[in-house]
Amino acid sequence: MSFNDFNNPQVAALPGHLKQFIVDQHYEHYTPIDHAVWRYVMRQNYSYLKDVAYYPYIPGLTKAGLTIERIPNLQEMNDALAKIGWGAVTVDGFIPPAAFMEYQAYRVLVIAADIRQSRHIEYTPAPDIIHESAGHAPIIADKDYHEYLSYFGSIGAKAMFSAQDFELYEAIRALSILKEMPDADVEEIKKADELVTYRQENMGQPSEMALLSRLHWWTVEYGLIGTLDNPKIYGAGLLSSIGESASCMMAEVKKLLYTIDAVNYSYDITKTQPQLFVTPTFQNLIDVLEEFANTMSFRRGGAYGLGKALESKNTCTVVYSSGIQVSGTVADFELDGAGSPYFIKTAGCTALAVNNKQLKGHGKNYHKDGFSSPVGRLKGNVVLEELSTDELAVIGITIGNNAELDFESGIAVKGKVKSILTSEGKTQLITFVDCTVTDKGGSMLFDPTWGVYDMAVGESIASVFCGAADKEAFEEVVYKSKTATHHVEYSAKNRELHKLYRQVRDCRQKQGDYGFLGNVWLRLQRDHQDDWLCALEILELLEHEEIEPALSAEIRNFLQQKAKGQPELKKLIADGFYLIAHPVEQKLVF
Repeated sequence: MSFNDFNNPQVAALPGHLKQFIVDQHYEHYTPIDHAVWRYVMRQNYSYLKDVAYYPYIPGLTKAGLTIERIPNLQEMNDALAKIGWGAVTVDGFIPPAAFMEYQAYRVLVIAADIRQSRHIEYTPAPDIIHESAGHAPIIADKDYHEYLSYFGSIGAKAMFSAQDFELYEAIRALSILKEMPDADVEEIKKADELVTYRQENMGQPSEMALLSRLHWWTVEYGLIGTLDNPKIYGAGLLSSIGESASCMMAEVKKLLYTIDAVNYSYDITKTQPQLFVTPTFQNLIDVLEEFANTMSFRRGGAYGLGKALESKNTCTVVYSSGIQVSGTVADFELDGAGSPYFIKTAGCTALAVNNKQLKGHGKNYHKDGFSSPVGRLKGNVVLEELSTDELAVIGITIGNNAELDFESGIAVKGKVKSILTSEGKTQLITFVDCTVTDKGGSMLFDPTWGVYDMAVGESIASVFCGAADKEAFEEVVYKSKTATHHVEYSAKNRELHKLYRQVRDCRQKQGDYGFLGNVWLRLQRDHQDDWLCALEILELLEHEEIEPALSAEIRNFLQQKAKGQPELKKLIADGFYLIAHPVEQKLVF
């Protein structure tokens, strides 16, 4: 499949394992109703957010390549975002958190290609193009914020995740898809909702990814900035929800100062938030992130990191203090009396790398049955990784000769040295033939009949993180959901309604005759009495052009009655009336 990078350097730089999530936008599939939904939400957002959004939001719309009038085209967005060093791609709904984080690290916005239905115009539990582009993209223009976002991604890409994380992700994805289906079975939604609740309540000890996701939620998605008494919105979930962006400012929603304590607050993606966190500055976000990152396996390494890798049961990378990286599934490790690892073992396909580049001849097919190696110093307090070629020769380690290495842990390695790998002043890998490795009790750890023995060199385990060091060479199978999003099949009646919306749109863009509006209204009354948004758009045109007052009065009365009879539409219609009386001047935005 060909890959469209939109001539954007950030998108072009994406690795293959991330490209698999990208789908074509198929701009032509957006209906006139979809564009009307976008326009309604964007006008409402502008009307309200100009007073409560963090200041770069409004000019940020332009910098992100967005307009009020129509759904954004990915090419236009990429052209605009490239100027601030970012890019954008479209995906199919929720993607796994680890992949989402890595996109951020590459400075690429992930945008759901679909748009919410009109019945979910205020808020949708599913990712959609309103949330992703109108929510995330405008604030990207702020340098401090986009530095935070990409830094968060680089840290999140190393986070340990668990099987429970994937199970919850699948449950949330399935529920969000069901809720966006026009004819979803009520009982099915109830079961899916219950499954999300069950999995949320049975996560066990939250993984690093689960805890990081909380920090992401309370900042990137639902963050406020400023003071507790006068906060402004910068979180995309709030910026894209015309319902919650207003309700979140009410006193009933507690406002807490954003600190590392936010990691203790779980969230429910399907419900409005009971509390929100306020950061005084974006620098504070980075400070809190740093505080959390210092607790993570990739910084702590050692027994802690290996323990997290063992629990994860996923491909992880163990980094020795010399810089050599061992990528595989950690199966076992041994600790000395001080709690420091002295032996590690992986199971199944394993690869060796340095600086995230796989070593030639040390891919997962070569080490297909796993890998094991000692860690630590040699007896006599010798730090093997620090020795130069001459110093290695002094203790008998030279290519072509037999050598015997006795570690402080009691592990003994005996064999003929085949090769020695060094880089950046560190000895990182010694390869032996005819080699025997035994532990302090004399048990066999490696037998000469097993072939060549590659021994990683390092005094300690400096870091452990999720995923392979060289993902492309490892060809890591990144988890991808098999649950596809629902795509609406439009009936003849739906398609007829689309035509009516198109006629109204043409009139607004001075491409149609206003005389057609009366006919559109008659067709709406006859065949589409459930619709309210098209009627509102007709009313807007009639009142702004000051034409056909009798028709205008009839439509306004229809909408007023609909608001009375359908409470869920009351605020939407009232807000629509307000925008007719207080029109959004596009020149203020663009």
